Amino acid sequence: MSEKKTILIVEDEEDILALIHYNLTRDGYKVLTATTGEQGVKLAGEQHPDLIILDLMLPGIDGLQVCRELKQRESTGHIAVIMLTAKGEEADIVTGLELGASDYVTKPFSPRVLLARIKAVLRRGEQPPADPDAEQVIELHDMLIHPGRNEVRVSEERIDLTYTEFRVLYLLASRPGWVFTRYQIVNSVRGDDYFVTDRAVDVQIVGLRRKLGEYGKYIETVRGVGYRFSDQDGA
Repeated sequence: MSEKKTILIVEDEEDILALIHYNLTRDGYKVLTATTGEQGVKLAGEQHPDLIILDLMLPGIDGLQVCRELKQRESTGHIAVIMLTAKGEEADIVTGLELGASDYVTKPFSPRVLLARIKAVLRRGEQPPADPDAEQVIELHDMLIHPGRNEVRVSEERIDLTYTEFRVLYLLASRPGWVFTRYQIVNSVRGDDYFVTDRAVDVQIVGLRRKLGEYGKYIETVRGVGYRFSDQDGA
């Protein structure tokens, strides 16, 4: 590792905190820890870590509120966040991704999986953004998708999407009727080296459909394969 990255763990369960701390330290990271949301926000503002591992179930302010506060502050808004979630917290996962979290890992988790996710997120942060000038504006189904502005309008109404949601929508709409597998979606949006589960893509699609309202119907599930953006009006 060319430069030692700093990672802040915000986790109140001592055994999980110790497990993550051990594996990160062994992998060459500088590690900071906090056991409450308030401590996490304070440390992030003071130390400016490269990445935060954030448990959603915390005493005091919960992980979603922590993520919201961090992303709203100019000094911490750029810090990557990986959420630690329990099974069955899909609504919280969607909310966290909408707030700007980069990824999530579900408990119980493999330390190797967590380390892979961390490396992928840190790598993405070092990569230059895609050149929006090389991409075409898409107009389809009374929907305008403008990559240069990172903007989506439906019937002239602007729809606020996260960066990842926008990239998923742009990919699907760029080839209407074409079926993309979950791995094709992830590889296009985040790079070939991104370690992912099917659920990560599914959560993004759930958030997209909800935000698009009735136009969410154009994002179709192809059972056993993946997703496509319908090329039929009134789908």
